[in-house]
Amino acid sequence: MSQNNCLLTGGSGFIGQALVPALLQRGMKITILSRSPKTTEGLFDGAVTAIADLKQLTSNDHFECVINLAGFGIADKRWSESVKQTIRDSRIETTAALIDYFKRAETKPDTFISGSAIGVYGLRDDQPLDETAGGDDSFSSQLCQEWESEAQQAEALGIRTSYLRTGVVLGKNGGALSKMLPPFKFGLGGPMGSGQQWMSWIHRDDIVGIILHVMDNKSIQGAVNGTAPTPVTNKAFSQALGKVLNRPAFLPLPSFVVKLLMGKMGEELLLSGQRVIPQKALQTQYAFRYPDLPSALKEIL
Repeated sequence: MSQNNCLLTGGSGFIGQALVPALLQRGMKITILSRSPKTTEGLFDGAVTAIADLKQLTSNDHFECVINLAGFGIADKRWSESVKQTIRDSRIETTAALIDYFKRAETKPDTFISGSAIGVYGLRDDQPLDETAGGDDSFSSQLCQEWESEAQQAEALGIRTSYLRTGVVLGKNGGALSKMLPPFKFGLGGPMGSGQQWMSWIHRDDIVGIILHVMDNKSIQGAVNGTAPTPVTNKAFSQALGKVLNRPAFLPLPSFVVKLLMGKMGEELLLSGQRVIPQKALQTQYAFRYPDLPSALKEIL
């Protein structure tokens, strides 16, 4: 592999913490953009270099690969106007700063993998969605479209660019599952709203696997769905989780309660869904370690 130097944003996040060891295993030299450089370096036992600002990089610094995973958690807080602005700024401003760096770098990166999310497809019903599907005017769709549009400027600089449209990432010690587990462990879990909305999930090992797959396959560019090939309904997800935990999972959380507690965020992220198919990953022969939900949940729990 020629990709020896990697620049990473969002390295201390849920995906980043699994990605960094995988990159180190390949013998790569990693620089991480971080608000707390010393803490980030400590997180990986000093095996990475962390910087607080991209302006610390000179035009002579060269990275074969740049991976952009930075962003304030979209489901961390109820969406007030200020929270929505923070979510937007954390994505767009970091991406814009990377583009500025690319413009002044004497040697451009070979590969730019920029984060996005399946929220780009908007509030959808039952139709299967591959990378060619469009979006709508919901907040999450508009956010992702703007995020990808900012990253797209790298293409004009001759950099192979991919937009990683991540689904619900499942893994140990964090992510979406850590928020779902408490009620299920007490036998109080169940579907949200009708339970018929689709959940496009992926095991954390597979989202890392897809990132490495995109790095290695020079033919892959543009949108890439970071989801498992078997999306499930929210009701089926609840039943599978209850089964693995050996707990009942039939207590529904009514739509009006979700809307009352979480407002528009709950409406878009929990009561609506997307049935996403990872067409590009499948077409380019990515081998999923956890293609179905029961095997993924068993490994995690």
